[in-house]
Amino acid sequence: MELDRYRDESLSDEERVEDLLGRMTLEEKASQLRHNAPAVKRLGIPYYNWWNEALHGVARAGAATVFPQPIGLAASFDDEFLEEIGDITATEGRAKYNEQVRKNDRGLYKGLTFWSPNINLFRDPRWGRGHETYGEDPYLTARMGVSFIKGLQGKGKRLKAAACVKHFAAHSGPEKGRHSFDSVVSKKDLAESYFPAFEACVREACVEGVMGGYNCINGEPACGSYHLIQEILREKWGFRGYYVSDCGAIKDFHKNHMITKNERESAALALKSGCDLNCGAVYLQVLQAYEEGLLTEEEIHRAAKHVMMTRMRLGMFDAETEYDSIPYEENDTPEHHQAALKAAEESMVLLKNDGILPLRKENLKAVAVIGPNADSREILKGNYNGTATEHYTLLEGIRKLAGDGIRVYYSEGCHLYRENVEALAEADDRISEAVSMAERSDVVFLCLGLDARLEGEEGDANNSYAGADKKDLEFPDSQKTLMEAVCGTGKPVVFLISTGSAMNLSYAKEHANAILQTWYPGQMGGIAAANLLFGKAVPSGRLPVTFYPSAEDLPPFEDYRMENRTYRYMKGQALYPFGYGLSYGNFVYRNLRAEKGTWNRKDTVKVQVQVTNDSSYDCDEIVQIYIKLTGSSLAVPNAALAQFRRVSLKAGETKEVVFEVKTVCFQVVDEEGERQWAETDTIVYAGGSQPDSVSVSLTGKKPLETVIKAADRFSE
Repeated sequence: MELDRYRDESLSDEERVEDLLGRMTLEEKASQLRHNAPAVKRLGIPYYNWWNEALHGVARAGAATVFPQPIGLAASFDDEFLEEIGDITATEGRAKYNEQVRKNDRGLYKGLTFWSPNINLFRDPRWGRGHETYGEDPYLTARMGVSFIKGLQGKGKRLKAAACVKHFAAHSGPEKGRHSFDSVVSKKDLAESYFPAFEACVREACVEGVMGGYNCINGEPACGSYHLIQEILREKWGFRGYYVSDCGAIKDFHKNHMITKNERESAALALKSGCDLNCGAVYLQVLQAYEEGLLTEEEIHRAAKHVMMTRMRLGMFDAETEYDSIPYEENDTPEHHQAALKAAEESMVLLKNDGILPLRKENLKAVAVIGPNADSREILKGNYNGTATEHYTLLEGIRKLAGDGIRVYYSEGCHLYRENVEALAEADDRISEAVSMAERSDVVFLCLGLDARLEGEEGDANNSYAGADKKDLEFPDSQKTLMEAVCGTGKPVVFLISTGSAMNLSYAKEHANAILQTWYPGQMGGIAAANLLFGKAVPSGRLPVTFYPSAEDLPPFEDYRMENRTYRYMKGQALYPFGYGLSYGNFVYRNLRAEKGTWNRKDTVKVQVQVTNDSSYDCDEIVQIYIKLTGSSLAVPNAALAQFRRVSLKAGETKEVVFEVKTVCFQVVDEEGERQWAETDTIVYAGGSQPDSVSVSLTGKKPLETVIKAADRFSE
């Protein structure tokens, strides 16, 4: 019996898909454009649900390894390790998929098309979903996104899993009103800030999917913009995968944006613009739109080809792929838990340390672990998370490491956000209890912050602030009362801040002996924090976002202009700056050199520097390269991150660190969004933080710098 051509693995994927589509009716093609695509039994195409998530491990599908929330992964500045995390996630995804297919379980969250990562720019700390992202810097976001995608998609003949970047393109709050919001963004800001991570993930990582946002961009719906999808993504950047709507976004065309009159017009606009797949039900109207002359058969065929090409690249029509043999035993393994521990240790950022850390167990008789997040499992999860089968809260981690020789007191202290007088119905006022425990302890670990129920996605969060977004950067009053009471005891206090975003840490900065930002650290977060506090591991994380003194320093949340936003454009001073973080080690930088010559004729520019670990600790340093162009009104006003690398150094060791900095970092963007060379003098900085005055003051170190004159850059 002759093999059907679409099953013939000697043919190209495109030939096979075209053969498959040639056997399908128009109705069958249209049916495959929905996220819950029905089976086409006569052709052996099983039901497939496209919707799956893998933000920081396989999500919403039962047991899986839970890594730190992406904002924490970004704080690690470890793009190489993030690729490994992506690979682990794909392994667990394949292990679960293989087992589920064996049992013919093909429901929601059971597929290989993961709608991750979220690479939106965290432009404003009030945005509730910012902790899903890799922070506020487009370069850092691009590097982390590219690495995660490469790990997730694999290096084999077939995709190990299919990544999908979201939400294209200028989508970062507010959550309330996102279904009708219009992001008004200049061409310059799009090209300089909002587009770069998406472009890198398309060009470098060959990401298989792109998801559009709910919002409009300059009056056009993100899932119905021919300019964004066809002209930018496909024609300019060479995107070859599938484009999917956010869930329910196409319905917003007629329900909220008022751009179309009904579902048929909305389906037609989205499909014509290049949105191949509908998460939702509007594409049930595709055939009706075709019959009314709103769509052509060619447009339906084009979309069907894109989605079936993805399924082909996943090996769903092959007799066997290299990943089909991954057994269920490869899911949620002890080795993967150790990777989650390493990720959590690398992600936490030491913001202040008066010398109290690392703690010596022999000097302690009793410690107090106090606060609403001390024994919270919610802070370990973040959102879009799997179900951890092994997990440690901050209290559990500290108690485990303290051992039997140290008395560990614990008090919740207060409700996470309710006033104590309001919470009396469910718990007594715990302030006095917390104070009593603090008074009896040698050191207090004060565990404060939020969780993903208070900052998150519209419809998911239960907060009383601003509908998933934060109304400001302040701690809930209940926690303010607790911190003042505990600090009032005069005992040494180490603040452990568990949030997914920047908060006003002014009180902690003034009163704490040490501050450790833990983010939402994943299943091993409690062990990781304890290891850092007691010196079993050395802090190495850096802030991927700016911590501001208050929201009063920020532009209006709804304003998408980059002016006075993020460290690259801000006019004031940060409380704790982007790129900042302390270590127990001490690093000395020497001999910075930057290549001169005709940069405009190169792809990269070599920058190198020597780094010495001048301490008794074996530890990691985050070497950061910043660029500042001077003398051009088109240049980013402040120094901007251009390269970074996590470098492991033994005590006393020196390494020569060589970077190849992309020449795009030395270009300006004009008002039309085009990159160009400008004859500007260039300052190149190298250090463990950015070259702002606050970082210099906090670290006591000034990054090295070298100035390259315009004449030296453009000389023959």
